[in-house]
Amino acid sequence: MASETEVASAKVAQSAGALKRSAQELTGSADRRTELAADRTVLAAERTYAAWVRTGLAALASGVGARALLSGALPLWLARLTGAVLIVFSMFCFAAAIWRELKPGAPPPEPDTARIPPVLLATVNGFLALVALAALIGVWFGAAPGSAR
Repeated sequence: MASETEVASAKVAQSAGALKRSAQELTGSADRRTELAADRTVLAAERTYAAWVRTGLAALASGVGARALLSGALPLWLARLTGAVLIVFSMFCFAAAIWRELKPGAPPPEPDTARIPPVLLATVNGFLALVALAALIGVWFGAAPGSAR
C-alpha cells in the first residue's frame, strides 16, 4: 500500500512539474503574441498616416490641375473654387494625418518596432500644409492659364 502511494505521489509530482512548464510556455507565448500585436498596431498606424498624406498630395495635385484644366471650360470663378476646395481638402488631410498619429486612442502594449518620431511627421506635414497654402493662393489669385501677364 505504501509503495502504491509513493508511485501515485511521484506521478502527481511529475504531472505537476509538466503542468508548471506548460503554463510557463503558454504565458511566454501569450506575451510574445501581445508584443507582435503591438508591432502590427504601430505598422498599421504608419500605413494610415501614409494614406492620409497620399490622399492629401493627390488632392493638392488635383486642385492645381483642376484650376488649369477647367479655366477654359467653366467660368474662372468656378475653376478657382474647384481648385481651392481640393487644395483645402489636401490641407485637411495633412492635418488629419498628424492628428491621428498624435492621438491614436488607447495605448497598446510596448512594441518592439520603433516608431517614426512624431516631430518629424509634424514637420513634414507642416511643410506640406504650407505648400498647399501657397498653391491655394496661386490658384485663387494667379493669372488664368493662357492669359497675358
